[in-house]
Amino acid sequence: MGILDIEVWGKDSKKHEERLGTCKVDISALPLKQANCLELPLDSCLGSLLMLVTLTPCAGVSVSDLCVCPLADPSERKQITQRYCLQNSLKDMKDVGILQVKVLKAADLLAADFSGKSDPFCLLELGNDRLQTHTVYKNLNPEWNKVFTFPIKDIHDVLEVTVFDEDGDKPPDFLGKVAIPLLSIKDGQPNCYVLKNKDLEQAFKGVIYLEMDIIYNPVKASIRTFTPREKRFIEDSRKLSKKILSRDVDRVKRITMAIWNTMQFLKSCFQWESTLRSTIAFVSHKGEPPLYMKCTPFSGDIGLSL
Repeated sequence: MGILDIEVWGKDSKKHEERLGTCKVDISALPLKQANCLELPLDSCLGSLLMLVTLTPCAGVSVSDLCVCPLADPSERKQITQRYCLQNSLKDMKDVGILQVKVLKAADLLAADFSGKSDPFCLLELGNDRLQTHTVYKNLNPEWNKVFTFPIKDIHDVLEVTVFDEDGDKPPDFLGKVAIPLLSIKDGQPNCYVLKNKDLEQAFKGVIYLEMDIIYNPVKASIRTFTPREKRFIEDSRKLSKKILSRDVDRVKRITMAIWNTMQFLKSCFQWESTLRSTIAFVSHKGEPPLYMKCTPFSGDIGLSL
């Protein structure tokens, strides 16, 4: 609880960014569990920001070191287990359970920098909750050893763990991703997951080591199954991708080769390198003007009309 600093930015067609104005919100002065409609004048520019703020206490969200792991303390684990026991099935129906994730380390990551190293950090997402580790610089085998806890709102949610390479002021580079359904988690067992591409269709490069614990109320989880899923409010905009850039370069190369092959074919027709081929080409267009000839290349994807 404190002051929330807000910045409003503008971006033109050339992707040049400019800060338009700032404003502040005193979070401690807002009432809990109700929508607060605020119209905030922007400093250093004309205009205001209209926003809707709802403060909802959220139990279970935290980041800590391995030495202060919440569920490792027997008394705290007993207290949390009691909170989600069957006797409390009708209390706070949106609080289904709690997920604890230990992000231990990664190995054999992709080298994203010219130095042959990467600056990896790890982003964890569950629904609209996002937490991330610190960055380990110049390392392809980082060790984070952090513990994250998330509140469970839907037992059918999927935990997404993405590894990025920090790239200064530029958008981070993608290094791999895993998606783990909550119902597939086995308590307290460390697992090694192969990192996959953004679509989770193919193996990428490297592995990540995670250990997860989950405690939830089965009655609340069953009831939540029949309610609409929470809408995702966080959507990443598409950034310049090295993979997409490489694909576009290959496409240009193929088109260039197709044009080159077509021109070579036309040249061979006019120079009568193949008497049969040139004769067929001219005879098939006998009724057209002398300088007009249509040819289709034997290779490539592009046909030209001259």
